[in-house]
Amino acid sequence: MSLKKRIYISAALIAFVVSAASLIFFRASQRAANSNEPIVITYPEANSEIISPLTVRGRARGNWFFEASFPLVLTDWDGKIIAQSYAKAEGEWMTTDFVPFSGTLTFEKPSYGVRGFLIVKKDNPSGLLEHDDSREIPVIFK
Repeated sequence: MSLKKRIYISAALIAFVVSAASLIFFRASQRAANSNEPIVITYPEANSEIISPLTVRGRARGNWFFEASFPLVLTDWDGKIIAQSYAKAEGEWMTTDFVPFSGTLTFEKPSYGVRGFLIVKKDNPSGLLEHDDSREIPVIFK
């Protein structure tokens, strides 16, 4: 087989792999955007190593926010709160669509244990239990 033919075949194979990977990524992000889940946390992922300051990122449906924010809580393994802050909407939050958000937590690494939890809470100004919701992401303190 000639060198020219090998180059064409290699280029075609690379283009195919890149196209397939892009399609898989696009479909996965579309499924997440169209899912019934009210929130998608993109960073940190479960069991990620974290350091301070920790910037939390993701997308949440507009009804997860109140006045364009919702609470973030970081706990140690025993549930002791070591940091609290708010995630803020990075777009129009008065919608049922997904809205990007980010928030930062500044903390000191616990003196014992390396595991903890990031808790992302739906803002619930009514205080009614039926409107409460949250997600817990296990994290590892680096």
